[in-house]
Amino acid sequence: MKIYLDNCCYNRPFDDQSQERVYLESKAILSILKRSELDEFKIIGSPIIRMEISKIRDEDKKAKVQNIYHIVHEEFSITESVKARSAEIMALSKIQLLDSLHIAASESANADVLLTTDDKLEKMATRLDLKVRVLNPLKFILEVL
Repeated sequence: MKIYLDNCCYNRPFDDQSQERVYLESKAILSILKRSELDEFKIIGSPIIRMEISKIRDEDKKAKVQNIYHIVHEEFSITESVKARSAEIMALSKIQLLDSLHIAASESANADVLLTTDDKLEKMATRLDLKVRVLNPLKFILEVL
């Protein structure tokens, strides 16, 4: 199974773990990453994620997130067709540029699922005819288990 995690997923394990939701999502993401090391999942990345990671201001957190991102099995380019699909997604919805690029990149990579902790993105994605499922990592891991 091919999985594309958006930037918020890579950051989640380093967010405030005192919030129960954050803690549970973090555990789900770490479980997914662990399973990818066991070749149960193939993690897909993109230059968009690397760009977002590079903008993290906290240098310690940035280093930790970059370390997690190294687990990516394959990174897909942002091609003209990905940009065109991103523009189409934005025209059909209220999804913003970076999120639409994540969706378009994950579709281009033939990912089975795009994981996000962004509730608004997950909800808006359900209203579109996408070639990839957009799910919260906790919902995904509960489905898989």
